Amino acid sequence: MKAVVVQDLSDDLSAVELVDVADPVRADGEVLVRVRAASLNYPDLLMTRGTYQFKPEIPFISGLEMAGEVIEANPESGFAVGDRVMGGAKTGAFAEAIALPPSALRHIPDGVDFPQAAAMGAAYQTAYVALVELGKLEAGQTVLVHGASGGVGLAACDLAKALGAKVIAATHSEAKLDRLATVSGADAVITNKGRFREDISALTEGRLCDFVFDPVGGDVFDESTRCVTFGGMLLVIGFVAGRIPEIAMNIPLIKGFSIVGVRAGEYSRRFPDRGARIAQAIDGLASTGRITPHVDRILPLSDWKEAYEAMQSGTIFGKIVLEP
Repeated sequence: MKAVVVQDLSDDLSAVELVDVADPVRADGEVLVRVRAASLNYPDLLMTRGTYQFKPEIPFISGLEMAGEVIEANPESGFAVGDRVMGGAKTGAFAEAIALPPSALRHIPDGVDFPQAAAMGAAYQTAYVALVELGKLEAGQTVLVHGASGGVGLAACDLAKALGAKVIAATHSEAKLDRLATVSGADAVITNKGRFREDISALTEGRLCDFVFDPVGGDVFDESTRCVTFGGMLLVIGFVAGRIPEIAMNIPLIKGFSIVGVRAGEYSRRFPDRGARIAQAIDGLASTGRITPHVDRILPLSDWKEAYEAMQSGTIFGKIVLEP
């Protein structure tokens, strides 16, 4: 079968190739899935460089998550041939087929197609763990979402709006503002360069934000500490900007806010019952149309490099999906 394989680590994708590899052999108890769509996530890019916290053994098939159809399964797995499923692991999704344990899969909700299902998993899980599980988001609260044009950022905007929050979507690029306003459904959009606290203060009539959802880090984190209201929460999702920020602890002490790290995948692994409940809640929102994953573009697997380069350059809105 065809697969996108990371042959070695590099900063320029030069060691990543689309090659023929052996078809996966299903171990006893596993489910074999024909991949119909697989979505690109930022950790996929980081793993090609060796800069992600999980470092798979070289070579490996890239890709965290996918959606497809079951082609082999044991009856006790809970899946049958022909079932539409979504899920994945830390690697292996950018291929024509994948074998996974039943615990790594779930049925695709009604009304959700393969590209949307592939785009829904990690992004919405991260948003849900951050805002609902850890943040206990309530209707009427204000959420500032950084990196709002990305897959995780748009998922956070979508979920927060579905739950009745006021959403301020932030991007580094003025050129993205008009499209972001349309795509995100946010109540307001801003650029998060420089001293954006004044914009937040004006939009919230001085109250500031109950939550800051930050996958960016760097200078954005620094300024965000000035944007959280007393008793609020700054949710640390990642460091796309490159610099891991530091903070003088008198700032959250005096301002009375919490800084919370979010590792959604690890959260669900450590608390599998909660993880199953989170997946069920997300699927329920999707099946009723309250949330809708935004797929920026769908590319054939052979155009994997275009997808990675678009993510690297920050020119996407939502998720890029590859179809084998």
